[in-house]
Amino acid sequence: MTLDMTHPAISDLARRARRRLPRFVWEYLDSGTGDDTATANNRPALDAVRLVPKPLGGNVSPVLETELMGESYSLPVGFAPVGMSGLIWPGAEVTLAKVATKARVPYCLSTVAAATPEEVGPHTGGRGWFQLYAPGDAEIRADMLKRAWDSGFNTLILTADVPVASRRERLRRAGITNPMKITPRIFLDCALHPEWSLARLPRGIPRLVTLERYADTGTSRSGTEHIGYLLRTAPDAEYLKALRDLWPGRLVVKGVLDPAAAKGMAALGADAIWVSNHAGRQFDAAPAAIDALPLVREAVGPEMPLIFDSGIASGTDILRAFALGADFTFVGRAPHYGLAAFGERGVAHVLDILRASLEADMGQMGISRPGDARTRRAG
Repeated sequence: MTLDMTHPAISDLARRARRRLPRFVWEYLDSGTGDDTATANNRPALDAVRLVPKPLGGNVSPVLETELMGESYSLPVGFAPVGMSGLIWPGAEVTLAKVATKARVPYCLSTVAAATPEEVGPHTGGRGWFQLYAPGDAEIRADMLKRAWDSGFNTLILTADVPVASRRERLRRAGITNPMKITPRIFLDCALHPEWSLARLPRGIPRLVTLERYADTGTSRSGTEHIGYLLRTAPDAEYLKALRDLWPGRLVVKGVLDPAAAKGMAALGADAIWVSNHAGRQFDAAPAAIDALPLVREAVGPEMPLIFDSGIASGTDILRAFALGADFTFVGRAPHYGLAAFGERGVAHVLDILRASLEADMGQMGISRPGDARTRRAG
């Protein structure tokens, strides 16, 4: 049977992924911060956005090709950056980049990935996105940007919502440290999940390889605060302007929920704004990202490209984001569920699920493009 018959929803892939992954890996992928309130709130907030079907709408031929910042993509969704993807499944970063490039959707590599820009870049077709956790040292910053650009990444994402380390209590309870340590508890967890462990064994313990040339990974401040936190600074307006001067490609500011702050970002050099609450992984009191989206849209006007993530689990959610002002969307956990469940074909299946859901819903709504969802919002 096809995956569409056995695992027709992203939630089905998540359940299989959870069975195949050691508990500490699942906790890393699935957890938020604090009590997981912000993560949990994303779901009901998305569900509250109602879209109106169109009677007597006739036949609709959905066009999913979407343009963003001068690039055309086959779907209005890409793969968001997830730190240490290689912990979730060995070789994750390269696999995700390959699937995304073949499907003509964007893939974002994190600064704190388990693979370097040099390793992943050749698989992006020269259209990769690189997420920067802002290093405070100007020389390190310039070197990171050069490495990303030379490796084929043409879009830079400044993550602006991590000024300090968050307290991820679930990770502490699961025994996760960074650098990772093989404790008896972790060893037993791995032994109980042989598929993951056998795939991981030839590659060894995942590391923050992009950062290794800048500092000794053994100098992290605590068990769950990795070396990236020693290198990072809290970016401000001057930092964004400095990036604009250094970076020759497109520049996106990610992690924006504040309409007033968003309003001035174009003048500082941002080509797009990414509305996100980091999927609830940074600040437990943050609003649901979908609730902030229309406020940011109102603040920045119709011309500034807006990207959205945080909680998307279907094509319906993508249309909800478009209805409230988004021009593009990203998913982070979903492709990793697919990867952990079925490998590369599981990642491709995530895109198939989103594509089919979009086409079905657009037929119901009588719209030919995702952006037309703005005309079908209830209320």
